[in-house]
Amino acid sequence: MNLTDMRAIVRRDLKDEDSGNYRWTDGELDRHIAHALSELSQAVPVEAVETIATSSGSRDIDISSLSPPGRMVQAVEYPLDKFPKQYQRFSLWANILTLLGDYVPDGSNTRIYYGKGHTLDAETSTLPATLEDLLAVGAGGFACLEWASFSINRVNAGGMDTSKEFEAVGQARLDYFRKELRRLGRNNRVRLSRLYLPSEQPAHQSVVIGP
Repeated sequence: MNLTDMRAIVRRDLKDEDSGNYRWTDGELDRHIAHALSELSQAVPVEAVETIATSSGSRDIDISSLSPPGRMVQAVEYPLDKFPKQYQRFSLWANILTLLGDYVPDGSNTRIYYGKGHTLDAETSTLPATLEDLLAVGAGGFACLEWASFSINRVNAGGMDTSKEFEAVGQARLDYFRKELRRLGRNNRVRLSRLYLPSEQPAHQSVVIGP
C-alpha cells in the first residue's frame, strides 16, 4: 500500500474513476487522506521504542530525537534491565520529559515507549492492512464535505439538493470513521494500561498499604 493505491481506493469508493472528468484532483484527495491519517494516528499510533541517555543528577530528559509528528509518550522505563520492568511517572513539556518518581537518573539509559504518526507516501506505508479501508472511509468523508461546500450556489447536474446530499454522505462517513477510532482508541488504552504498570503503588487517600 502506498499513497497512489490509497487514492485509487478512495476514488473507487466515491465513484470518481473517470480520469477525464475527475471531481477531485489528486492533490485534493491527498489532502483529505492526510487529514484522515492524522486523526487515525491519534487513536492507533505506530508503536515505537527508543533508548536515550539521562544526565546524572537531573530528572529532565531531552526527547527531541523521538520521531515527530504526533509523538505520544506512553511509558518510561528506568532503570533498565530490571525484572519486573520499572516504569516511572513522568511529566512532559515540549521536548523535555521529567521523571517524577523517587529515582534520580545517574547518567544511565532510559527507555521511552511512544506512539508516532503513521506514514503514507509514494513509496511506503506504516498503516496496517486492517485499517486501510477505515482510512479510505475517513478520507472520503472529508472529500464529500469539501464538495458539499464547493457546490453551494452553483449549477449542479444533480440538482439543487446536491450540496445537501454530499454533506449527508460525508457526515455519515465521518461519523462511522470517528466511532471506529474511539473504539480502537479505547482498546489501545486498555492494552497499554495492562502493559505499563507503574513501578510503585500510587498513593490513595482511602487505602493504606503496609504491614
